[in-house]
Amino acid sequence: MWAEPGVAYVYFVYGMHHMLNVVTEPEGTPGAVLIRALEPVEGIQLMKKRRKTQDIKNLTNSPGKLTQALGITIEDNGADLAGSHLWVEEGRGEKFDIVSTGRIGIKVGKNLKLRFYIKGDEHVSRKY
Repeated sequence: MWAEPGVAYVYFVYGMHHMLNVVTEPEGTPGAVLIRALEPVEGIQLMKKRRKTQDIKNLTNSPGKLTQALGITIEDNGADLAGSHLWVEEGRGEKFDIVSTGRIGIKVGKNLKLRFYIKGDEHVSRKY
């Protein structure tokens, strides 16, 4: 989380889940965004195999499921997200309505509207 912007910050929680974050602040300043879900577009058969499910809506709809489906582990911590192994692509220019809600999965700061997702997206774990 203290690294340069644009790198992966991956950590292991509850002895079972990896969490993928994108570092967002200048090096030396802590700051990252947790990637909570995504829409599977490519590599879906491999994701289904890794997650042991055929339900596409259940592949990547939480942080732990997402990293399991993508095969992300602690070994990916510090990866350049403009690299060849793990990357973030530029959008296709689509316009979306973005919803901002309270945070989930935490005890402190639940009411802070720091959780964002595309309105109506079926790959989000909980909608508010």
